[in-house]
Amino acid sequence: MNKKTFKHLSTPYLVWLYVLAVVPVVIMFALMFIRTEGVTIDEETSFTLSNFAILVEQSTIVAFYNSFKFGILTTLICIVLGYFVAYRIYKSHFGNKFLILTILILPMWSNMLLRTEALGNIMEPNNIISNLLSRIGIDISVNIKGTDFAVLAGLVFNYMPFMILPIYTALEKIDPSVEEAALDLGVTEVRKFWKVVYPLSSKGIITGSIMVFLPSLSGFAIPEILGKGNIFMLGNLIQQKFVQMEYYYGAILAIIILILILGSLVIISRVDKEAETLL
Repeated sequence: MNKKTFKHLSTPYLVWLYVLAVVPVVIMFALMFIRTEGVTIDEETSFTLSNFAILVEQSTIVAFYNSFKFGILTTLICIVLGYFVAYRIYKSHFGNKFLILTILILPMWSNMLLRTEALGNIMEPNNIISNLLSRIGIDISVNIKGTDFAVLAGLVFNYMPFMILPIYTALEKIDPSVEEAALDLGVTEVRKFWKVVYPLSSKGIITGSIMVFLPSLSGFAIPEILGKGNIFMLGNLIQQKFVQMEYYYGAILAIIILILILGSLVIISRVDKEAETLL
């Protein structure tokens, strides 16, 4: 059988791709340049560039600042902790390392909102853990929900697996003989790591960083739940504009996020052409 035999099987996928991805993007791009109520187009609708004034508004600047601040901090923390975990699994003597990775990503199989709500409960004074500990005479009370630390902890908790998996995949693809050759040349374990292992695993770090940074930058559920509305990020601003039916403002911000995503995909395709770290 030739490729044309299976070509028609991709038709339903292409139809849904155009309907659910391409068409909405085209609509949002058009909404950037018009001011209208909802998506209604009438004789009063006209082309305008005044919508882009939202980019210099104070609320937008604050949202961009918070988004990049939490996105960068989350990525840096995930790089440090994620690399440590991935490296420990890589060097471990477990017979089934896939099982360990499965346990690590097991929380991702549940709904993110439920995970975030559960984490938020632990961050409040009267939580399930403090109630259980109080029964055995241990009184511990925390109240960090609504703070920057709570949002940062939630982002790291939810997106850490996106850092661990690419790094571990990159480490697994390192030829053991390369490390043995480095040791034969007389280098120490520390120098071998920085001169051999770390450079060869850099693809995983770059891929993982992008996979963590983008959702941390654009998400709205985690800052809304754990920040209790005190932390205003780009995703929250987009949500607010669409709820208020100011679609032209929301479209501008959404297109900016889309450009960042596409730019990140270009970086991944150049750094990891064979998509090795995504397997």
